[in-house]
Amino acid sequence: MMSKQLSEKTKLHPRNQHRSRYDFKLLIEQYPALKSFVTINEHHPDSSEETIDFSNPEAVKALNKALLITYYGIQNWDIPKDYLCPPIPGRADYIHNIADLLAVSNGGKIPEGESIQGLDIGIGANCIYPILGNSIYGWSFVGTDIDEKALINCSKIIENNPTLMEAISLQQQIEPRFIFKNIITPEDKFEFILCNPPFHTSQEEATQGSIRKIKNLENIKTTKPILNFGGQNAELWCEGGEFRFISQMIYESAKYPMQCLWFTTLVAKQSHLKSLYNVLSKVNAVNIKTIDMAQGQKTSRILAWTFLSEKQQSEWEFEKSNQVV
Repeated sequence: MMSKQLSEKTKLHPRNQHRSRYDFKLLIEQYPALKSFVTINEHHPDSSEETIDFSNPEAVKALNKALLITYYGIQNWDIPKDYLCPPIPGRADYIHNIADLLAVSNGGKIPEGESIQGLDIGIGANCIYPILGNSIYGWSFVGTDIDEKALINCSKIIENNPTLMEAISLQQQIEPRFIFKNIITPEDKFEFILCNPPFHTSQEEATQGSIRKIKNLENIKTTKPILNFGGQNAELWCEGGEFRFISQMIYESAKYPMQCLWFTTLVAKQSHLKSLYNVLSKVNAVNIKTIDMAQGQKTSRILAWTFLSEKQQSEWEFEKSNQVV
């Protein structure tokens, strides 16, 4: 058997529940339908090592269902065919890193409870960030998207899981060229905003990216744009790609400087960081952070910024929340 040190995914956040290899016996107990997708990993030195075919979208969805039932108390979760099926360990890392970011502004304590409100830009059909944030830290969320079908599915997930009913609200962005307009009202205050932006510049680029992903997973050549994690057009690409989307997000954020403690977004391409920092300097962001993340061979990072001074950050009202060290 492999040692715990070797089997642990040490690149994940220390509080991430998925640092160890998947316990398929436990997951199948909680969600028996997963069993039909589990096989022995022929490429692993441990001859009893179990896995799933990560190039099979149905297998990935079954694994997600099992993880959500086992670790997050979500009994009823599903997504329509071809919508983005997120890798939960990486999504949980984003949530844990936001918790650390909030703790910096809160005397080193992670603020917990429903009074801590996040805004999820581009919630998709999976509702995953609000689910994880609410399950782990008790936070409440507003989730937005331009895709009505995605929001309808999120609504079903919320309705079918009573613990989410009071914690997550949804709002459609009716003007796709905007990110925060129509969403943030003068009365709103968010502890954080998170976003997993579309990072391809075109449908063709998204297709090629999916082909490369399948090739890496299966070590075979393919020309079929099968998406193991799915994804609709708006989830995968937009005109100008990741850089243009995040740049717009930054420029719009400057219109709401006092209504959010930390604006954050994932940045897939490290080459974009320097230019994004330049954009942030143009809007006079007071503090900018880059938080590196990694899952397996995939690396990413969170770009975070605030318009509040250290004094204003320390004066942010957390007192209604429960707090943990």
